[in-house]
Amino acid sequence: MSEFLSANLPYLLSGISVGGQYALIAIGYTMVYGILRLINFAHGDVFMVAGLVMVYATASLPIPVSLILVVVVTVALGVLIEKVAYKPLRSAPRMSVMISAIGVSYLLQNCALYFTGGLPQIYPAVPFLSEKIKIGSATTTVVTVITPILTIFLVIVLVTMIKKTKVGMAMRAVSRDFETSELMGIKINNVISMTFAIGCFLAAVGSMLYFTNYNSVIPTSGAMPGLKAFVAAVFGGIGSVPGAVIGAFIIGICENIIKGLGWTEFSDAFTFVLLIVILLVKPTGIFGEKSTDKV
Repeated sequence: MSEFLSANLPYLLSGISVGGQYALIAIGYTMVYGILRLINFAHGDVFMVAGLVMVYATASLPIPVSLILVVVVTVALGVLIEKVAYKPLRSAPRMSVMISAIGVSYLLQNCALYFTGGLPQIYPAVPFLSEKIKIGSATTTVVTVITPILTIFLVIVLVTMIKKTKVGMAMRAVSRDFETSELMGIKINNVISMTFAIGCFLAAVGSMLYFTNYNSVIPTSGAMPGLKAFVAAVFGGIGSVPGAVIGAFIIGICENIIKGLGWTEFSDAFTFVLLIVILLVKPTGIFGEKSTDKV
């Protein structure tokens, strides 16, 4: 057992780190779904845009300023997408909103393709995060250790905010009953904008951690992490923040252990096989609740 752990420790550490990065993206999916019943397919591409903003910002600005700019631009982009692409369709059929989300996703990818020319953009090394450290028999980077700690901290802060603050109370009310919340005087538009802002903030943080490990950004960089984060949200029970986080860590650890066993080709396939199994066995996910249709 100790030999197995020693041999697979680098993959285990990498899995925990990647799982934390997926978790930060998955929270955005699950929060938006919890309130709007919308799968925001553009969320992975917002994550990609955050990476590109960092690349271009560091060309002329110091790293600390660039980090702040990435967060501000990503949050502003998320709120803008909601205002322009989703808000006008709020009373439209869900299929219309989903098509709009897919359209925004391709728009962001094509804008990135235009600005980058399709060439990989090298992500800047973030001081401290990129430094090498040794843990047992494994040599890794500081970001691998920081990611799960930062993820858990941010999740605790988010859950506390949802449970203890007025904004969180409004979010919970809107997620339960949209129309009644509006009648009770809750400013629905503000709550939705706040939800997108929080989701995009976490995606921006996740992009800093993710691209520090993977080093380059291309227009489709957000597609696979976004899909895996979506699967994590469904696995944990979409609409549940703790469920999304647990699902993300499970997916991250499992796919990296599969790589460690030499089955790298199947690491991505595992995620989607897991999605099929969950939809067949427990469609609501681990922590999901059965929805009841109102007549």
